[in-house]
Amino acid sequence: MSALTSPRYAAPPRSGNLALISCGYSIQMHQLVYISTLRPDVSLQDLTNILHASMRNNEPDGITGLLVRGGNRFLQALEGPTEAVLRTFERIQKDPRHFGCVVLTSRSVAQRAFGDWSMAFEDYSRRDGTLQDLVTKLLTHVTDVGVRAEFESFAERHSAAA
Repeated sequence: MSALTSPRYAAPPRSGNLALISCGYSIQMHQLVYISTLRPDVSLQDLTNILHASMRNNEPDGITGLLVRGGNRFLQALEGPTEAVLRTFERIQKDPRHFGCVVLTSRSVAQRAFGDWSMAFEDYSRRDGTLQDLVTKLLTHVTDVGVRAEFESFAERHSAAA
């Protein structure tokens, strides 16, 4: 059985709980966190294009999450209906602007960690302060301990590289 049990789909409400379709079927929520390496020839404009494409594609699919860049590495969390998350990650893996996608976690979740962020993106190289400070600020309202640990660990390891 697919995660989406109705042939018609509307973006789920962003309440943070399991999304319900009006006919009463529930959508299984999924969260996937991965890390990848940015290719050296990727420009700032390419990064901007990635962000705009993410925002454009994710909202209709009910995908929320966070993308953080530290040096030449990306850490991204995707969350939403299982099929949409897996389809999105499959598309991301094919993107030639990065390589070495490694899934850190992939699991069912009862609620969203990132609420209504269609895709928050932060590029430390364009900010003052440390990557750790930036990640701490971004995670202020994230209560999922596992997700917090992934992003905080990433920030600690990649602060010097950024």
